[in-house]
Amino acid sequence: MADAYVTGLRMLARRELSEAQVRQRLTRKEFHPEEIDAAVERLRSTRSLDDRRTALACARTEALVKRRGRLRVLRQVESLGVGRDIARAAVAEVFADVDEDATIENAIDRRLRGADTSHPTPAALRRVQQYLLRQGFDTGKVTAAIRRRARSHANHDANHE
Repeated sequence: MADAYVTGLRMLARRELSEAQVRQRLTRKEFHPEEIDAAVERLRSTRSLDDRRTALACARTEALVKRRGRLRVLRQVESLGVGRDIARAAVAEVFADVDEDATIENAIDRRLRGADTSHPTPAALRRVQQYLLRQGFDTGKVTAAIRRRARSHANHDANHE
């Protein structure tokens, strides 16, 4: 049987994992707790295992690739099993470079694409609002963006009558 360190290294070669995830997977492979502790310590000492790096990688993917909001990204990072402080710091670092208002506006445009974007119905705007809230965006920012969109369409309609 392979030793816990080599098994952990193989896991980390495929993708970034948190310490909690490595421990869980090594436990599932039926390594003894002492072997797991020694392997995790060695992986940490060689910097193969780094919860901060894992949290940043996850936060970047969630925010920049999947275009999710701060709250959903935080939940996802915390679900990796990293400490709350590490998760919050990683999310704050990633979102320091993200224009959330522009991300919300782009999401509204994407969600309304295909529908009549010049005249979105109140129901369509509510669906978009609910979608954005599920994606973890701030309630105040989402509501303000939806209101701006509804007002701009109302003003556009009034000017073209």
